[in-house]
Amino acid sequence: MKQRAYLDIETTGLSSRYAKLTVIGVAVEESRKFRTVQFIEGDLSPKRLLKALKGADEIYTYNGSRFDLPFIRAKLGVDLRGYFKHTDLMYDCRRQNLKGGLKVVEQLLGINRKLKDIDGYTAVLLWHDYVNNKNKRALRMLLE
Repeated sequence: MKQRAYLDIETTGLSSRYAKLTVIGVAVEESRKFRTVQFIEGDLSPKRLLKALKGADEIYTYNGSRFDLPFIRAKLGVDLRGYFKHTDLMYDCRRQNLKGGLKVVEQLLGINRKLKDIDGYTAVLLWHDYVNNKNKRALRMLLE
């Protein structure tokens, strides 16, 4: 049976040259259950990421072709497209006339998030609050 992995990242900005890679989240589907792994900045390494993705045949992202995978390659030196087939769901959504960012598409599909008001800017603020103030609540919120 094909095993799918879903991947998303958080960063402190859009430029892989200047911004930091702060979080990588991975969910690997195994027999209709999910094994979820989240790495924060100090735990990020190519070896750990590839281990988390072990068993996956294909990786799914949303805008990962232009953002997530190039950012991971720039920061960790690993090109996941060399290890896994990759599907960027943003393009599949656009073909179905589901346009906008991931949150907009989720709303159109009736997918509810626990934390609806967390956007990329807020994610950066939460990360800085965690790093600068050791605020574990901010980190938990970011990982949620």
